[in-house]
Amino acid sequence: MHRRRIPAAGRWQHTARATLSLALAAALTGGLIEAHAQTAAQEPLTLRGAFEAAWARQPEAQALTARRDAARAQAQAARSLTPEPVAMELSTKTDRLNRNLGTREYEVGVAIPMWLPGERGRSQALADAEGRAVESRTTAAQLRIAAAVREAWWSWHRARAELEAARGQLDNVRRIAADVGKRLKAGDLARADQHQADAAVAAAEGAVAQADGALTAAQQHLRSLSAMPAVGLTSAIPSQAEPEPPIPTTPTAEMDTHAELLALKDRAAVAEGVTALAATQTRASPELTVAATRDRGAYGESYNQTFTVGVRIPFGAGPRHDARVASARAEAVELQAQMALERARLAGEREAARARTDAARAQLAAADRRAQLARESRGFFDKSFRLGETDLPTRLRIESEAAEAERQAARARIELAAAISAWRQALGLLPQ
Repeated sequence: MHRRRIPAAGRWQHTARATLSLALAAALTGGLIEAHAQTAAQEPLTLRGAFEAAWARQPEAQALTARRDAARAQAQAARSLTPEPVAMELSTKTDRLNRNLGTREYEVGVAIPMWLPGERGRSQALADAEGRAVESRTTAAQLRIAAAVREAWWSWHRARAELEAARGQLDNVRRIAADVGKRLKAGDLARADQHQADAAVAAAEGAVAQADGALTAAQQHLRSLSAMPAVGLTSAIPSQAEPEPPIPTTPTAEMDTHAELLALKDRAAVAEGVTALAATQTRASPELTVAATRDRGAYGESYNQTFTVGVRIPFGAGPRHDARVASARAEAVELQAQMALERARLAGEREAARARTDAARAQLAAADRRAQLARESRGFFDKSFRLGETDLPTRLRIESEAAEAERQAARARIELAAAISAWRQALGLLPQ
């Protein structure tokens, strides 16, 4: 009996240790996952991060690798020895179906397409232009996504600032209402004053609810672009301002590197390359044919071996070629004209964005000065109200003016940062 109990006790201890180990491992794993989630939620959001998340979801970003592969393949094709793949020709001739005298002929040949004069060099130039167009078109698409993300980003910041200002006003009005309640019990104020204070609290609560709804809408719009988690938008402290762009040394320095202009310039280069190549391709590619023939005339005769070298030269394309050249030339002219209009539009946006930044900076200075004066006035009237020297309507009016001044100052800071961001957008700079 004693010998049977020892293995049972050993198995129980082994099972207990295994169960405890699994429980500890599960607890540690869950703790690590939760800690990682909390760390990710506490990381500050940035405009650059929102832009990268939004760009990763775009069709242009997902097709970029395939487009680059296509451009590289086209460049390799333009550098090849022949404009088209080499073709093999196989043929046989026999009289087996009619006279059957033993006539036989077998021919094996190779058809080699040849470049037209100047066609290969212009094909290589066109392939290089299309490779550059892929990159510039991608950068232009990134800039368009950046514009949408910037707009959603600063709308979110404006909504956050409005909600914070509304909550601050609600706290101050509640404090005043509590003070009025104490003085009402002491007999220093009338019940009408309590009603006025409660009405101010209700108005502030309505403003908070409205601001909270606007913030939720702004968050959803930003999430629809960047697919950011809701916990990150509600808990993280965002990084706001972008660096102010440097002043260019020449008036057109920043215009030469703008993504939209570069994309149009590369598209125009592609159209010009197509025009030049179409002007060269006046006919289909000629072909060089090299063939070997083995034949006999009848049964009993020995086979003869012959070689054939031939050239196939197609006639000119005529109206088809003229139509292709005219169409390519029209595309090039249209893109050149569009580039001139785009340059003028971007120059106007650049100057407007710079002027908006200067105006926003002046507005921020005025709003900060007004907010400072309003805070000081709030302190003066709060003290006089507590001493009974100021009535409640005046105190509520001063509180409303101070809250509005603080709201304007917070909005002015957001507007300055948004103006700098719009200036960078007008210069073709991606978010940082």
